[in-house]
Amino acid sequence: MRTSFRTALAALALLPALAVTAPAASAASPSPSASGTPAPANKAGTSYLTAVNLSPGQDADVAASTGDYLYWAFGAAEGQTPKVELTVGLAPSADRHGPQSWSVEVFDGLRRRQSCTAGVQNATADPATGSLALSCTLREVRSWAEPWSGDPLPGTYYVRLSVADAPQQDLGLAASVQLHVTAKGDADNAQPEGGELKAPLVPPAGGGAATAKAAAPEEPEEHWYTGWFSGWNSRWFWTLAGGALAALAGVAGYTLTRHPRGRRPARYGSVPPQSGAPQPGPYAGSGQS
Repeated sequence: MRTSFRTALAALALLPALAVTAPAASAASPSPSASGTPAPANKAGTSYLTAVNLSPGQDADVAASTGDYLYWAFGAAEGQTPKVELTVGLAPSADRHGPQSWSVEVFDGLRRRQSCTAGVQNATADPATGSLALSCTLREVRSWAEPWSGDPLPGTYYVRLSVADAPQQDLGLAASVQLHVTAKGDADNAQPEGGELKAPLVPPAGGGAATAKAAAPEEPEEHWYTGWFSGWNSRWFWTLAGGALAALAGVAGYTLTRHPRGRRPARYGSVPPQSGAPQPGPYAGSGQS
């Protein structure tokens, strides 16, 4: 009884402390829905398959290394004109050994590089420059396009940030990247009219997860002879049948091509006797005159 009473008193003493610490913990990590904007992504992928998918209106704030390839993915609908803006924070000037050139590229779901209508895709920073600003404004996303064209279509788009040129000693230095994606327009602005894409080019990327279910294998068409070539004993059956047919073919061929014994015809016939030539007598060659 004394132990239970002491335990109850200890629990009552902890209640005020829990009431104070609970609001502090919730205030330290606010929910993304409190402000209506998703929290910035703090990582980036290193390939198309591991590209970090950004939600609509979500930014990215990443700590990276100079020389790494960074990938992000975002979705775009028909009628929208996406715009990608990046700010690259470089390493301190004292640690750098020369100018650095950074480049941003945008690819569609088919990994086709999309051209930019505006913005600075490539920028070079001097050793004294602390940051770079890159941007790319895509063309308006179309509702449909010809198969031979490279027009932007609804689906997933990939952003790739890379170092185009830098001194060998600067590779691996710390850098920071801030990415912001915006899109203006909607489906009412989609041009041209009269076309429709059945499905987006690629579903939103999921950090290396499979983006589409594999198609179910088609069942083979069956015929009246299908059972002859299936089963565990089909191999032995056809081997024995083939051997028997080969033996019969050999016997038939030998019978048709060999000559019967005792009835071999003369090739050129008998030679007729020559006129005027002496005929050998019964004692020819005996030496008698």
